[in-house]
Amino acid sequence: MIIGDDWFTKNMLVNTLYRNENLRTQLTTASKGNDLFAQVLNQLLTQKDIQTNIQPKINSFDLNLYSSLNPSIGMSAMSLSTGEPFRYQSIDPEKINQVLDGKLTGMGEVFVRAGQKHNIDPALLAAVAQHETGNGTSRAVIDKNNVAGMMGKSGLRSYGSVEESIMDMARNLSKNYLGQGLSSISQIAAKYAPVGAANDPTNLNNNWVSGVTRFINQLKA
Repeated sequence: MIIGDDWFTKNMLVNTLYRNENLRTQLTTASKGNDLFAQVLNQLLTQKDIQTNIQPKINSFDLNLYSSLNPSIGMSAMSLSTGEPFRYQSIDPEKINQVLDGKLTGMGEVFVRAGQKHNIDPALLAAVAQHETGNGTSRAVIDKNNVAGMMGKSGLRSYGSVEESIMDMARNLSKNYLGQGLSSISQIAAKYAPVGAANDPTNLNNNWVSGVTRFINQLKA
């Protein structure tokens, strides 16, 4: 970070360092912004372990605000992850495109955008879609643009586009799976594709964990 004279830069630095317990007492004694900023700079120059002690916390509001104020940075440059498995991780859309086929061809950028929007790993989204559709070749994706086996009241849901289906899958997995503490492929599978389910007469769900794992390992290699 280049420290200039602008108010936003100063306050970001002060607010971040203020969270450090070792600095809080010293910083709160300052009466004016300039004095406070000077103290922070002095601490940076004299306290060797300052960087290891600071653990800045960025919530979704901070991230959206910072991104809107700095459009050149963009969401992809800042991880949305909260440290939970399968939350958003940056990945090159072209890497995803290399393994996609059929009606999923070229959807790498959509998987990344869906991952950013719903804070979920794009690689997981792509892997689930690959497994559910036979990598873009199933009747569900061809006839209904359904990439994830999403069900409605009358059976498989129909979508206006593959992109719409990917976004709905990301919303569902983020809210109803990761958001409920399911943090592994096997845990997700037990709810998403339970073995012995009534709507799985040919027992395809037996292969869900191994299939999704194989596809995600391709993307993580």
